[in-house]
Amino acid sequence: MFSEISNTGELKKMNIEQLQKLASSIRSFLIEKVSKTGGHLSSNLGVVELTIALHKVFDLDQNDDIIWDVGHQSYTHKILTGRANKFDMLRKYDGISGFPKTSEDKRDTFNTGHSSTSISAASGIAKAKELKGISGKTIAVIGDGAMTGGMAFEALNYSGHTTKNLIIILNDNDMSISKNVGGISKALKRLRNANRYLKFKQDVKLALDNIPVVGTPTKKGLTKFKSDLKKIVINGDSVFESMGFTYMGPVDGHNFEELFTILEHSKTVEEPVFIHVHTKKGKGYLPAENQPELFHGVGCFEPSTGRIICNNDRITWSECFGNTMCKLAEKNKDLVAITAAMPFSTGLVEFSQKYPQRFFDVGIAEQHAVTFSAGFTIAGIVPVFAVYSTFLQRAYDQILHDVSLQNLHMIFAIDRSGPVGADGETHQGVYDISYLSPMPNMTIFSPALAEDFEAILNISVNDLNGPVAIRYPRGSILHRSDFSNVSFPKLEYRNCFKAKVLETYNTVDVLIVSVGVMLKNAIETKKLLNDMGFSVSLVDAFCIKPIDISTIRRESNKAKIVVTIENNVIIGGFGEILQSQLDRSIVKFAYKDEPIPQGSVKELEEKYGLSPQSIADKIKKLLR
Repeated sequence: MFSEISNTGELKKMNIEQLQKLASSIRSFLIEKVSKTGGHLSSNLGVVELTIALHKVFDLDQNDDIIWDVGHQSYTHKILTGRANKFDMLRKYDGISGFPKTSEDKRDTFNTGHSSTSISAASGIAKAKELKGISGKTIAVIGDGAMTGGMAFEALNYSGHTTKNLIIILNDNDMSISKNVGGISKALKRLRNANRYLKFKQDVKLALDNIPVVGTPTKKGLTKFKSDLKKIVINGDSVFESMGFTYMGPVDGHNFEELFTILEHSKTVEEPVFIHVHTKKGKGYLPAENQPELFHGVGCFEPSTGRIICNNDRITWSECFGNTMCKLAEKNKDLVAITAAMPFSTGLVEFSQKYPQRFFDVGIAEQHAVTFSAGFTIAGIVPVFAVYSTFLQRAYDQILHDVSLQNLHMIFAIDRSGPVGADGETHQGVYDISYLSPMPNMTIFSPALAEDFEAILNISVNDLNGPVAIRYPRGSILHRSDFSNVSFPKLEYRNCFKAKVLETYNTVDVLIVSVGVMLKNAIETKKLLNDMGFSVSLVDAFCIKPIDISTIRRESNKAKIVVTIENNVIIGGFGEILQSQLDRSIVKFAYKDEPIPQGSVKELEEKYGLSPQSIADKIKKLLR
């Protein structure tokens, strides 16, 4: 059914009853497929009718374009462009992406993955069409959560007065990833609740439709009356009209009649248009409606009940972080936690409940979050900003200019460092060592074990000065007890900058220096090399900056080959930093200088030669 629609254009011939059945079928399809692969479910369930309406009204095979902000809500778009038969491989290695990808289909228009970029991209595309004399509308679909990002307003501020044939569609579902916050959310709610004005507007439209001829003076008078009434009911122009947009809405994003009316009208307006669409996140699937945050980015689950299928009962790094933060907050009253719209994902829900006055969700606004944190430190508060590695890079200037150069004491709790797997190249956290290491005054830790993670977080909050970055991956956390044959020294303040020598000899074939969770691969590599007859020393360089060059140099002087293993890209990574200070050749195992695709961590390690067997085989060749 889906393939026939995408290939023959049957969608444009369907009546509303048929479209409603199609929407129901798509929802059932999404629930079935995502329950097996994992993915972004609640966001996609909320935009089914909107996506169908866009495909029916506009022509993506000609000159109309849609840019999906963030892109996690593009599943229905993928179905309607002929990719339904590929959903069994959604977000899997060599499968289709969970985000728009022009290499999959030209109708994806622009690759996205991070928030608040769509309006800028759409504005540029629309302006280019104008310069080339190409007709067609350029549409940006942006969620209300992404409207908390400053870049979205930078683009609105510019585009409203300069760009023709641009349509911005706000998918207002009261949510970003977790519950929406801030003044924009309140303003949108005020617009949604202006029912008196909306009902009057509809009544006037019906009356005018029954008048055979409406003269120009009458039209002008009615237009002014409508504008004045709108200001009275809604308390002034909407912020979007003030920026130069023709504001339309709000409309019910699950009502085809309303969607078709407003979208068809927007096609006739040359000036930039802002359409306010109100939707329900998780629409049509009760578990997702009741817990939209849980089903925002969800793993495998039982479709009939919504019960999450957990393949691993071990505590995750994010959970360990949240638990430790709660313990630290009990003793340190000056500790606060900050997140950019991700309290659930970063493990801070319990902290937010226990210490609501010391918890701050700033929305999808990483730049603001960093400088907001900097302000806390000036006033004697210790802020911990919990953020994914891929999103922290959005605030590079703030980290450097507002924190590092002033040597302010704040902690960056960098979740999802290293490969994250299924979300693909836009979300891989393989750049943080490279972009944080050059920053003055920055301390960088990358612990491998739960015990070290807890100790480092405690030391960073209570004992250190200046900015501190603690990087840790997605997934289950390891403990010392998971490595029965390795003796780990206890990590304390007195040795928090000293690399851990886990095994050493007077002379060895290989010295392996591992960073963070790659210690597990290093230990397995060591065993493989030992079985091949090679002697191996092992160092855990959990402190990346300042680097413990004296310990590593001492151990390297005993070895024929020095090897580094890290889950960062090779350029600017730990291996390059070490080599610049060690004055000897190093064999560096890291991710290549290329976009890292989606796939499980294991698959990516195999692809890039970072699995224990791959590393051991390469070292064996070098030694022989």
